[in-house]
Amino acid sequence: MKIRHYFLLVVLLVALDQLAKFLAYEYLGIGNSVDINEFFSLTFAHNYGAAFGFLADSGGWQRYFLSIVSAVASIVISVWMLTTPLKYKFKLISLALILSGALGNMIDRIANGFVVDFIDFHYAEFNYPIFNFADIFISIGVILLIIVDWKK
Repeated sequence: MKIRHYFLLVVLLVALDQLAKFLAYEYLGIGNSVDINEFFSLTFAHNYGAAFGFLADSGGWQRYFLSIVSAVASIVISVWMLTTPLKYKFKLISLALILSGALGNMIDRIANGFVVDFIDFHYAEFNYPIFNFADIFISIGVILLIIVDWKK
């Protein structure tokens, strides 16, 4: 595979993330929830902060701060991808996943001032923070990157 294929993967994953968020916005609406089963719901939420709502109640400056952090991280990851030899396929896939998530959430912050979340896991009194595909991409990418580097 050529490096452009990994960046094409990024484009496709960002498009998937944005499409899912658009559908959540169109069909759920803020605060609405659809139970899929006793453990999983689709719940539309605005996240004004970072992971787990960190900085959510900070008065608005976090929108710009987190957008800048996402932009810088995206540039760093892009350069990292461009300088990683093609033989390291899993490292490139992990970086593509992380970049996709960073870009997906950055688009939301810049366009809306918040990130759209809609995936909601819960059981009894336990509620995991609502998240989105971009968050999944980042999480899987980081785990894969740790595994790849750990195996070295």
